[in-house]
Amino acid sequence: MSVPVVDLRDYTSGDPARKQAFVQAVGDAIRDLGFVRVQGHGVVPEIIEPAYAAARAFFRQPEDDKMRYFVPGGGGERGYTPFGFEHAKDQPTPDMKEFWHVGRELDASHPLARVYPRNLWPERVPAFRTAMLEAYRQLEEVSVALLESLALYIGEPADTFTAITTDGNTILRPIHYPPIDEDTYIPGAIRAAAHEDINFITLLMTSTSAGLELLTREGEWMPANAEPGEILADTGDMMSRVTNGFLPATTHRVVNPEDGNTDRLSMPFFVHPRPDAVLRVLDQFRGPDFPPPAADITGYQFLRERLLEIGLIDEETQELDREGAGHAGG
Repeated sequence: MSVPVVDLRDYTSGDPARKQAFVQAVGDAIRDLGFVRVQGHGVVPEIIEPAYAAARAFFRQPEDDKMRYFVPGGGGERGYTPFGFEHAKDQPTPDMKEFWHVGRELDASHPLARVYPRNLWPERVPAFRTAMLEAYRQLEEVSVALLESLALYIGEPADTFTAITTDGNTILRPIHYPPIDEDTYIPGAIRAAAHEDINFITLLMTSTSAGLELLTREGEWMPANAEPGEILADTGDMMSRVTNGFLPATTHRVVNPEDGNTDRLSMPFFVHPRPDAVLRVLDQFRGPDFPPPAADITGYQFLRERLLEIGLIDEETQELDREGAGHAGG
């Protein structure tokens, strides 16, 4: 068994039959396994390779240099998050990774420009900004097509999800899993413990080495790595919430390599809604044939609750968030 493959050119071809086949294949893959592999997109090697080269150049820097871009109490929303800082929900052991967050760049006149934290850029890696923003732009184009497809799959208007993710707090996260040795091994830990993504949909460019696994509906772990040139996509908790579990968030993890000397770089693109967007269970997924719907919640509130659960903010920060939620769009 392997993750199904689709070609984005079927969706954009202008041929109604090819488009419908794409919509069906994407939706069925998400329903069955929670993941789908995408070919025929615009995220070409000329975009992928500079992004990974810039990420590697940053993570190779001394720890003191990297920590210049860590924002204490910032929830990891932008800039650097050090090794062993984040843990999966309900997991006391931290993941063995470090990462960086790139967010949306908005014109100063945009209403959300004062809501989102500003991006930080590593001074000693001058190519970092250009490479990451280009990857962000191209991945967002792919995400729009996939979100439209999932909306059509469930019989909703194509813009059902993109209407609330346009200008959303979407994040590109370059991740570094260092070689596992006596300095980096955390007893009982794996590179990324079993978890579900927080957001609507995640896009993952081909990682530099294997290790990603998904949990099937039968409770078995299987490899979920994209082939070179493919994008791997999965749906997160926000999508599961608004569809009342019909498009579920699939549990996945990154296991330790057999050869501990191998490091790993990956670059997930987490598609989030705008902070003030209301996550409400769609009407078609309400009623006696469905579980009781989750209460309405804003994208901002949902995200901050999850950041608390994975250790990126603490209780004090969460309380300050509640007091200032109106300013932040929540």
